[in-house]
Amino acid sequence: MRRRIAALLAALTLVGVTRLPASATSATLPTDDAAIVHALSRLAFGPRPGDVERVKTIGLATWIERQLEPRRVDDRAAEQALAALPTPTMSIAMLHADYPRPQPRDKATDAQMMPSRLFARPGPEKRPIRIIAEMQAARVLRAIESERQLEEVMVDFWFNHFNVYAAKGEVKWYLPSYERDAIRPYALGRFGDLVRATATHPAMLFYLDNWLSTRPDFTIRFGPNRGKRAGLNENYARELMELHTLGVDGGYTQSDVTEVARAFTGWTIDRPRDAARFVFRPVMHDRDAKTILGTRLRAGGGQDDGERVLSMLVHHPATAQFIATKLVRRFVSDEPPPALVARVAATFRATDGDITAMLRTIVASPEFWAPEARRAKIKKPFEYVASAVRAVGSHVDARGALSLARSAGEMGEALYAAQPPTGYPDRAEAWVNAGALLARMNFALALTQGRLSGVALDLTPFSGDRSAPEATLERLLAILLHGDVSPQTRAVLVDQLSDPQIRRQTPDDRGPADTDVEKLAALVIGSPEFQRR
Repeated sequence: MRRRIAALLAALTLVGVTRLPASATSATLPTDDAAIVHALSRLAFGPRPGDVERVKTIGLATWIERQLEPRRVDDRAAEQALAALPTPTMSIAMLHADYPRPQPRDKATDAQMMPSRLFARPGPEKRPIRIIAEMQAARVLRAIESERQLEEVMVDFWFNHFNVYAAKGEVKWYLPSYERDAIRPYALGRFGDLVRATATHPAMLFYLDNWLSTRPDFTIRFGPNRGKRAGLNENYARELMELHTLGVDGGYTQSDVTEVARAFTGWTIDRPRDAARFVFRPVMHDRDAKTILGTRLRAGGGQDDGERVLSMLVHHPATAQFIATKLVRRFVSDEPPPALVARVAATFRATDGDITAMLRTIVASPEFWAPEARRAKIKKPFEYVASAVRAVGSHVDARGALSLARSAGEMGEALYAAQPPTGYPDRAEAWVNAGALLARMNFALALTQGRLSGVALDLTPFSGDRSAPEATLERLLAILLHGDVSPQTRAVLVDQLSDPQIRRQTPDDRGPADTDVEKLAALVIGSPEFQRR
């Protein structure tokens, strides 16, 4: 049954992906219920029961402005829930001390290990993998419980843009600080601050190997590699231009990549297995002249070489275009309308990369509110999980948040586990196929049947009269989809009402049905309309 329905819903989901017109006329901010649902789906992780009424009470424009200024929003309830997760607030030094790396001989199979040493090994609660697990739980918990929804959307967006892979070497110990200190404070700030904060953070320096990058004739003086020759590493330089700023079509050459890499030599990590702070080491730096995108950096420069490159790239016109395109793709359509991209890029240039200003340009645009834009984006697994839990009115604790993070991973989006610097894709084709839809359907069933530990769920308000399957379905469509369902999806769902598994009747039963509300709710959560935002 699940596979058949998943295949049907996958086909319907693909049909629903639309392309927006290239331009549109100006429009005022709409205030109807459908517009509020759209805003909650794009600027948040989906509506909770009662959210539409709450937004209507204060006004949609007021709600949007509050989301754009998250410090105005009381978020103590979410912060209280996060208190159960200590690692996201710990310093790098504390994490190294409290979650030590396993020693090479600390293995139960080592015949030479003394019993006293074996008993002294850290328990599971002190193993480094716990850092990643708690960060995953914290991200999910914030997405579901935080009132600062747009901030959480933007943290997810920018972490993906400046992706690091938590499982690479030291990165897991750097991860909490990276999100806390380099991403979150600037998620609604200025783009240039994000670029510099990530460029100087140990997580990025380690992930893209810039901490090892030196002038060509440098000889390592200390440590196990003493006496060995080091050299230039171009990984960060390439991704800085291709993925962080200019974009792959930004007009740079391989020569520019090499020259940028030379500018960042000496940008490294002090005490990488302790406090792990950014440091510039002049002895590692290439002090010769450099030419980047036609601009000459004179010989004798130091850390300022890299600083000048960052400023040059942030203020390059291609960067404004590239960031505008990504933001419009995230908030409007997989095929960003060129006219809107141009306006957002102009805002970038006029405001020195003010992210809040660019979001205001998007939200004020007719393209954002166009009928074609509504439910035009496929939810990534993380977005799907968070929106499903919010839609059924569930609340989660730290244990439940970790369970939900695992569910997102099973659908293909394990948080902090995207190995390539591109992060996870933000296009429909990456997430829509029969196998992926089956995984989502399995998650929806686990959610509605209460099989996810730590996820509080009460479907009583959704049930109505269980003896009337048709009425129950209509109630679920009204609450979970706000009545916005296509005739094709409705026909698929109505067809399931005759299934004995849904009615909980045998062919010989003559009494009333006992509708399996949990399974029917799962089918609605698995519908194409719910898969899209």
